[in-house]
Amino acid sequence: MKIALVAGETSGDLLAGLLLDGLKAKWPLLQSFGIGGARMVERGFTAWWPSDKLAVRGYIEVLRHYREIVSIRRQLKELLLQNPPDVFIGVDAPDFNLDLERDLKQAGIKTIQFVSPSIWAWRGERIHKIKKSVDHVLCIFPFEPALYAAHGISASYVGHPLASVIPLQPNRDVAREAFGLRGDDAVVAVLPGSRASEIQYIGDTFAQTIKLLLHARPHIKVLLPAVPLLKSKIETQLSSKLSSKQLAQVQVLQGQSHLALAACDVSLVASGTATLEAALFKRPMVIAYKMNALSWLLMRKKRYQAWIGLPNILCGDFVVPEFLQDAASPEALFRAVLAWLDDPIASVKVADRFAALHSELLRDTPRLAAEDVAKVISKDLHA
Repeated sequence: MKIALVAGETSGDLLAGLLLDGLKAKWPLLQSFGIGGARMVERGFTAWWPSDKLAVRGYIEVLRHYREIVSIRRQLKELLLQNPPDVFIGVDAPDFNLDLERDLKQAGIKTIQFVSPSIWAWRGERIHKIKKSVDHVLCIFPFEPALYAAHGISASYVGHPLASVIPLQPNRDVAREAFGLRGDDAVVAVLPGSRASEIQYIGDTFAQTIKLLLHARPHIKVLLPAVPLLKSKIETQLSSKLSSKQLAQVQVLQGQSHLALAACDVSLVASGTATLEAALFKRPMVIAYKMNALSWLLMRKKRYQAWIGLPNILCGDFVVPEFLQDAASPEALFRAVLAWLDDPIASVKVADRFAALHSELLRDTPRLAAEDVAKVISKDLHA
């Protein structure tokens, strides 16, 4: 069995790695190749390009990398047309994958999109492009298949892969011990994102927020998971804002985001998959996001919902605060983080809400997804 996959950035690599577990269990001699990251490579995936080549968000940011991204997609398409796989699976990254999937489908190659584009949140017109591009959509949220059925698109709910990886009851004490923290320490996890553009726009704001927190509460411990390639950039941002005494309270980690979320009391998170991870760890959070001003202006006009963070979208309410663009000031983020630390009853309530969400998203995703992939290949799965 030969399966081509494209996963962009760190979160896509994580999801694709879990999917590969299911595929390899079904087809032990599986050959997989395309664009991916370290977690996929660990499972025997051949990465023709690394996933971080696609780790770009926002209209203006994409334009800066447009030539390279289009060149990669063209080269990949030629390789796949010359040596067709049994199926192509695009993992998230819809702006890259949908055009590629359309061309491959037209050439007779089966195509699957794993992780639905957020057509229920913004850019709903993409439903028509999806119909032309894919044979099936593997949905990670329970309400999505009905949206596709209404347009005659084959889709199935396979649960969210992270829900089966993150324990229903995370062990805070064990996680704290790993970082040398005490049980009674006040711990804040700060997750600034996995893209260079995210660090560029929000990194300084998060560093200033940490400075305010440590000025008000000098004994707070900060855990900051960093993508290896961005670790030095983050450390430079922190050094420019924090005193040496404050820096001693911050652990910049090489990855380890799950362990940091398990250990913390509250998290400060850049909007994205990490917000759902924080929710699955039952941790209160403050969501923030900044991007290029023009990109923000364009994207804001295409939004359908009041929320941008996945936990709020899935709960249908402002369960946790969001601060976007100009509203994401260090002072606002500082106050919101302290509000969680100072209100343990609110933290327990939101943890209960997230526990219910976790149960709803929990399925045997690798197995279910692999079964649906097999059905698409054998033409047994239809809209």
